[in-house]
This record gives sequence, C-alpha cells and structure tokens, in this order.
Amino acid sequence: MSIKNKKGSKTIKRFWDQYIQYLADANVKRVVARWYVIRAEQYIKAFPEKPLIEHTPAEVNSFLEKEGRNTRIKDWQFRQVVDAIRKLFAMLEVSWLDDVDWQHWLRSTCLGEFHPTVAGTIPAEKTITKLAQIKGSALAEVRRCHGEVLQLLLIQIRQRGYSIRTEQAYESWVSRFIGFCNNRDPRQLGVDEVVSFLQYLVIERNVAASTQNQALNALMFFYDHALQRPLGDLGGFVRSKRPKRLPVVLTQGEVQRLLIQLKGRQKLMASLLYGTGMRLMDCVRLRVQDIDFEYRQIVIRDGKGKKDRVVPLPERLANDLRSQLDETRKLHREDLARGGGEVYIPGALSRKYPNAAKEWGWQFAFPSGRLSVDPRSGNVSRHHIHENGLQKAVKKAAVKAKITKKVNCHALRHSFATHLLEHGYDIRTVQELLGHADVSTTMIYTHVLNRGGHGVRSPLDSLS
Repeated sequence: MSIKNKKGSKTIKRFWDQYIQYLADANVKRVVARWYVIRAEQYIKAFPEKPLIEHTPAEVNSFLEKEGRNTRIKDWQFRQVVDAIRKLFAMLEVSWLDDVDWQHWLRSTCLGEFHPTVAGTIPAEKTITKLAQIKGSALAEVRRCHGEVLQLLLIQIRQRGYSIRTEQAYESWVSRFIGFCNNRDPRQLGVDEVVSFLQYLVIERNVAASTQNQALNALMFFYDHALQRPLGDLGGFVRSKRPKRLPVVLTQGEVQRLLIQLKGRQKLMASLLYGTGMRLMDCVRLRVQDIDFEYRQIVIRDGKGKKDRVVPLPERLANDLRSQLDETRKLHREDLARGGGEVYIPGALSRKYPNAAKEWGWQFAFPSGRLSVDPRSGNVSRHHIHENGLQKAVKKAAVKAKITKKVNCHALRHSFATHLLEHGYDIRTVQELLGHADVSTTMIYTHVLNRGGHGVRSPLDSLS
C-alpha cells in the first residue's frame, strides 16, 4: 500500500470514528450505530463524483426519494436511513441542514392494509382473515371462529355506505362482545347478554358515554342487519353519564405561537387546518384537482357523512401551496418515468376512469415520501402522507410554544370556527363551512363569545 493510500485510509477511519462518537453522544446504541454507518456509507457511495462537503439538500432529497420507492425496506429501516443522513450532516455542521424537511421524510410511511384510506376496498372475507392473523390480538380467536358472521356485518355496513372508521369500530365491538360471552355463537345470544356487556363496560371498564353508545349501536346494527334478529327494547340498564365538555380553543396569539414552531409541509398543513376548518383526514387526502387558486377555494370531497363542501383558500397560503404542488408534480413525473405514478382511486371511480390513477389532477397534494402496495391490485402506488406525522408534530409544537391547553389537530378546527364567530360571521355560515348536518352541533362554539361565565362580571372585579 502506498503512503498516499495509507494516509487516505487513516483519514477515512478518523471520519467514521468521529461519526460513531457523534452517534454515541446522540444516545444511539452501539449495535444500532453500526447500521447508521452502513446507511451513511450507502448515501455517500450514491454520489461517487461529488465530495460530501459539496452536497446540498438536492442530493439528500434525491437519495431519499429513490429510497422511498423501495418497497422492500420496512418503515423503521427507512426512518433509520433518514436519521443516519441527518446526523451525518449535523456532525458536519452544514449551513443548509434545516432546509431539508427531515420531519416529512422521518414520518413518511407506507399505508398499511388497515389504514382508513384503503381498508374499505379489501373484500370482507380477506379483511376478517387478516384481522384474525394479527399477532398478539386478544380478538384473533374470536375472528377465526366467527369469521362468517363478521363478514356479514362488514358487507351490511358497506352496502349502506358507512365510513371505514365506523366499519372498523363496529367490527371491533361485535368481536369484543363475542369474546365477553366466552366465544359463544352470537346467534344463541340475546338481550340479556347484550345488557350485561353494556353494563360491564360502564361498571368494570368505566368507559365514557360516547363509547358505550357506540358499542350499543354496533350490536343493534349487528343483530338487526347482519343476523336479522332484532333485539327490540333492551329495557333499563346502567348508562354511562355523558359529561358536557367544551372544545379546546386557542387564541389567535396561541395559534401564531404554535405555527411558528412548525416547518415545511407540516406548517403548511397545520395552517390549512386552522385557515379552512378542515378535518385532519380532509387535509391529508386533499387532491390537486380540488384546489382552486382562481376562485380562492378548496373543495372537500367525500368528507364526514359522505358530503362535499367548499372552504376558503387563505390568500397567505397560496404561494406556499403552489410550491408544494410544484414539488408534488416533480415527484409524480419521476414516478411516471419509472413506470409508476399511480395513486389510490375509490373503487367505483377506478372502474369508471381506469386511467385516472396516473393523471395529475388525481394526485394527493401531500404525497408520502414512500410507495405502498395497493391491497386490491398489488400495484405499487403513492398514497398520501400518514396523518400520524402531523398529529405528533402539532402536539410537539404546542409543548415548545408553552401552550398548556390540550392541543391537537382538531383544536385548530375548533379555533377556526370560534374565531369566525368572534369576527361577526353568522352561525349558519360557520355551520356550512364546517360541514355540520345540524346547527346545534355548531352552537357549541358560541361558548367563547359568552366570556366570563355567560357574560357575568365577577363582583371581585368591582372591589377597589
């Protein structure tokens, strides 16, 4: 080996020793650090003609986009790749480190078969079979023994167009009920067993009134439609008390402090939640064709209750949203060039418009950094970003902003409605923007307008 090669080898060894020490200081376990080194080496080898010190966010994003298309690596492995590269450049103290949307990449996951976006497209028989195969599930045995009646339940739910979350909740409650009754045939059970189960939920499990009501609705539906053996009047049974809770509402100052703590896509998405009043899932499922820059509006398709509605597009978000769509279009074109570019389309529409899945308008505005396998066709598609990423980011931002209220994504929707009422908009307008079927649901937001206990001035404030 030449002297030059020996010097080069020593330099490389010092570099990786420094990286390993940096990982140790960042509390990365030694056994995991070995894999971080492998991931970082793979990244460096992907750009053999460019010295590491000359890299920019373009190289990082290019590499992660390529890795995101690899459906063979698991989500935790992809996160490890992202974190290994992030720590590599953090060690080098590059000036552009924050220009990469690391949180987007870290929270890009494949949508599993049970995710609400795709779960409803899987045949009922396959759904129950998959649920019965979940390791460690206390309901696996119930699903194996009573798969036939549970399939009937799913079929009846889907025929009535109920949401996938309702389907998942009803199936879970019926399975729990059967398990509570020692796995007996539900056709041999009746009112007495149902009442015992509902009372058990309140007395033993101390569930909320809404939880008990959901279990009741699930069992009534199951016996009425799946088994066609209506239970009739259940008589009197112990009911959980329904607490009157008011929604968490942030002041405009708190919203501003919250948004300052967010960056990149997550800041844009959180801003949309507050600026339009849309729900979390409305935001992550937003498609390109539903954003109208000319009319400054966004169409929410197939929202809660299977309803469409129109919400305003905040002018201050227009440029950021255009930039986001530019990135999405670039990613879509690269997917098309590689023979992909498909996106999830609801069942009936996918049959009516077989080529729509690759069209630009149907793409999700906030696509995942990873590709997923469509459970219906087995095709590789790019779904929307997973909602958990934004949920965690908002909660973390609230802590950083030192907001003591219980903040989540839905609190931004509550704040949107309350602030509109504070600015003089009538209750019917707010009801329409929120998509509420009944104005009484919207009325809860008027609580903030009745400041200080329904406008009463405390006598303490009159003391000199």
